[in-house]
Amino acid sequence: MITLQNVRSNPNFQMMIDRACDYLIARGYTEHGRRHVDYVAKTTAAILAQLGFDARTVELGSIAGHLHDIGNMHNRKYHGVTGANLVFAELQAMGMDLAEICEITTAIANHEEEIGHAVTPITAALIIADKSDAHRTRVHRVVPDKQPSLNIHNRVNLAITGSKVSVDAHAKTITLDIQFDQTSCQIMDYFEIYLNRMDMCKEAAALLGCRFRLVINGLELLGRLGQAYRANSKTAEA
Repeated sequence: MITLQNVRSNPNFQMMIDRACDYLIARGYTEHGRRHVDYVAKTTAAILAQLGFDARTVELGSIAGHLHDIGNMHNRKYHGVTGANLVFAELQAMGMDLAEICEITTAIANHEEEIGHAVTPITAALIIADKSDAHRTRVHRVVPDKQPSLNIHNRVNLAITGSKVSVDAHAKTITLDIQFDQTSCQIMDYFEIYLNRMDMCKEAAALLGCRFRLVINGLELLGRLGQAYRANSKTAEA
């Protein structure tokens, strides 16, 4: 059976991960390279394992996490679907079982909020793992010793000093716990770019039989601030 280690040893996959990261750097996005995919692979596997899924499902989840962003090497738009097609062909060439390839590529094709949905346990765990990776280390300094541009994505990520996903299988909760520096950025800015992603995490957690909790600086804020942001957005549109 194909394992995460086999995938990580595949030079074609590693080149595609690097090319995808290069493309996003050129577009001014936050880091999507090997650190990000390693984090997503590890977190996807941990969510599945802590909820009692079998070892092979956990392994397939880690593979999906490692490969989920490859489609960015071509374009950011619909990169989940593009990546799923690239991964399908390469895993088939490696001799992976077709049913397992389908599990992995379905998750990859559905991890983005534009068109994705949590339709399988692996997809759900991948969504939560991917959307939870917000942190100041993801902000690129393209020129050494120069400050990055302070667009809203960089401001929000620079303000996040810590983030952690935890699963309580008994209480049936999945919690994203964030430490946020409010001296440099407002929490409402976080919701401006992450609210739809957090809604997707709620859907994903529900498929896994859990409730999704967003905790920022010790306070559970998803419901209250999410509603406030939606209300402010509607007022601004009016």
